[in-house]
This record gives sequence, structure tokens and C-alpha cells, in this order.
Amino acid sequence: MGIIVQKFGGSSVADAAGVKRVAQRIVNTKKQGHNVVVVVSAMGDTTDELIDLANEVSPLPPARELDMLLTAGERISMAVLSMAINDLGHDARSFTGSQAGVITDAEHGRAKIIDVSPGRIEAAISEGAIAIVAGFQGVSQTTKDITTLGRGGSDTTAVALAVALKADVCEIYSDVDGIFTADPRIEPRARKIPRISYEETLEMAAQGAKILHLRCVEYARRYNMPIHVRSSFSEKEGTWVVNAEDVAQESTDKENTVEEAIITGVAHDRSQAKITVVGVPDKVGEAAAIFRALADAAINLDMIVQNVSAATTGLTDISFTLPRTQGQVAMGALAKLQGEVGYDKVLYDDGVGKVSIVGAGMSSAPGISARFFESLSAAGVNIEMISTSEIRVSVVVAEPQVEAAVNAAHAAFGLGSDEVEAVVYGGTGR
Repeated sequence: MGIIVQKFGGSSVADAAGVKRVAQRIVNTKKQGHNVVVVVSAMGDTTDELIDLANEVSPLPPARELDMLLTAGERISMAVLSMAINDLGHDARSFTGSQAGVITDAEHGRAKIIDVSPGRIEAAISEGAIAIVAGFQGVSQTTKDITTLGRGGSDTTAVALAVALKADVCEIYSDVDGIFTADPRIEPRARKIPRISYEETLEMAAQGAKILHLRCVEYARRYNMPIHVRSSFSEKEGTWVVNAEDVAQESTDKENTVEEAIITGVAHDRSQAKITVVGVPDKVGEAAAIFRALADAAINLDMIVQNVSAATTGLTDISFTLPRTQGQVAMGALAKLQGEVGYDKVLYDDGVGKVSIVGAGMSSAPGISARFFESLSAAGVNIEMISTSEIRVSVVVAEPQVEAAVNAAHAAFGLGSDEVEAVVYGGTGR
């Protein structure tokens, strides 16, 4: 029998009824002759509630204790799901991340997986049991403290376990039927994508699409682990995330060419902010000093644009985007540099959003950027910044114009479906 790893998000196990529904789905998979390992997230909004509790108790909770608190959500989920499966007459055993052998570095709140040693999971499988693992958590290799992997870390737990166990597939269940050409909450004609490459999925995730966590896709690509994105609320076939060769082969089998699929989808991100450093002396080392200060403050930069130096003043402006949550930290780091660098001022704008078109076919198709920008112009959307890669074009626009930009780009590249395919069952998309 092969092994299937299934991951269920918080919306799937939000209450007792959801837990029972998921338990029945797991049992059905077991009855089909598969060995089943399940990774589960915290129920509903438990993690957010625990963070709120921590902030009420302490304005700056110690990272170690916060990790200890937050892992309680997944431990609750694993235990009640195991109870529900046992109540259906099947042996289920729950394991914390450390018990499952998820070994990480010592970085609390955003730990990286170093190794997975699933001995106890393999023992449970060999005895015919269903293993239920708490996602999002592990144990530090050096300090032996409990760690968390960051938001969305249960996806990464699931793929890492699937790789370690040499599973046939990693199934990621949420409250939508797969990966769509745009967020169905703002594009009602969004179409489900049957197969998508790891590279395109990575770009979609990096540009704001929230159906899969970025690190989970990176892990799957590295070890060529197929991911099947499905809804726990329906029996519909979802989206397969596989290598590009498999996507191309399916296109060939259907008598299409891979070049026909120029644009795969439109992603958006409303969590961005933009900073412009005005009047930077155009001298060797000034930009390096700015970005070194931001790196030392652990700021995660996205798009970067430097204007041409003004001939009369010898000054230039440097703009970049970053997560809105890191905006004030970045402003503080830059303020300390003003005397050293000698820039004029810093402008901060947290009222922006990012819209991106993604597709492996665009690198060999001229006119993609023109069509994208023309569609935004026709919709009255002003572009503030532009960034490109081989399979992606991104723009920064005013946050109130994000929805119009997504709809315009989606229509311009003919990504819509005449049928209503996109249903959000649980309301969160994860």
C-alpha cells in the first residue's frame, strides 16, 4: 500500500461538525487501501486568538514562550481529530511535531526544517494506524525547544513528511476546490487550473495567492513531490502541482502546445507598503548602505526601483516595497542613516497593493506587458512601480484599485470561465 499525506487547514476543522466530516474523509481514504498520514492546522481562528491573548498579557511576548503557546492550537486539533477517527472504528494516533520527528533550527516564529525523522510515524503506519500530526511546529536541533514554522507552516510540515515517508502524493485540503486563475472572492469568473508547475505556483504564492504557502512549494519542487490541492467540502478533482514537464506533456496529450497557455493566473497582495528614499547622493556605496541597514533589520524587500540621477543635482530616488507589518521597523532603520547617507527625506505609503500576471509561456510571447498595461489603463488604474521576471510581471497600484486591476487583467488574457467554478466553502481560502 502506498502512503498519502493529507493536510487539512483551519477552516476544514473549524468546529466539531468539520472535524467529524474530515474524519470520515480520512477513513474513506484508508478504506481505499492507502496508508494515511494527516497533518492538521489549528481549528478556525485559534492561532489568531492565541496571539491576541499573548498581546493582552504582554506587549512583547518572549519568542520562546509565544511558540509554546501557539503550538497548543494544533495539538488541540490533532487530539480531537484522532478521537473522531477512533469513534469511527479506526485506530488513529496523534503526534506533536517533535514526536513526529520534525527537526528545525532554533529560530522561534519562523524556524526552518533541518531534517525529518519519522520513526514513530512509520511504526504507527506499520501497525495499521492512521497518524495525525500537529502541523506548523517542530523541535530545535540545538536547544531542544519547541519551535513554530511561521504562518502557513502546516503546508510545509505536510510536504516535508510526505518527502520523508516517500509518499505517493501530498494532498492539501482547504475551503476552495483548487488553484484558480484569480482569487474567486474578487473575480467571480475565475477558472480552476487542472495542472500547474512548481515554478508558476511559486510565483503565484510569492505575489500574494494564498492557497499554498511559498516554502511548502519550494520543498515540493526540490524533491519532486506532487501536491494535490483540493477542498475538504467537496469531492471535486482539485489542482495538481507538478514539474513543468508533466504540465507540458498533458498539454501535448490534449493536442495543445504549451505556448498556448501564455498566462496561468493573476495574483494580488494587499499587505504591501512602499517606501521612497528621496534625494540620495548618486555616489558609489550609498545604495549599499541603505540596503545593508534594511538587511540588518531583517526587512524582507520585494520590488526595488531607482530613478535616473538628476543631472543638475546629482541626486536620485530609491523606491521599494515591503510587507506592511515591517514598515515602521524599516523607517526606524532608515532614520538612523540620514546623517551618514545625506538623503533628503523618506516617504512612506501603506495604501498600495500589488497585482501580478504569472505564466511560463510569457517569456516567448511578445506583447504581454503591453496588453497588461493597456488593460489597466482602460480600467483607469495608475501604475506606480513595475517589476518583471521570466514568468511574471508585477505592478504596484493604489490599494483601492487592486480589485479593478485584477478584473481587468483577468479579462484581458481570457482567463475567465463561462461557468461558475469558484466556490469558497469556508470563507478563508486556507
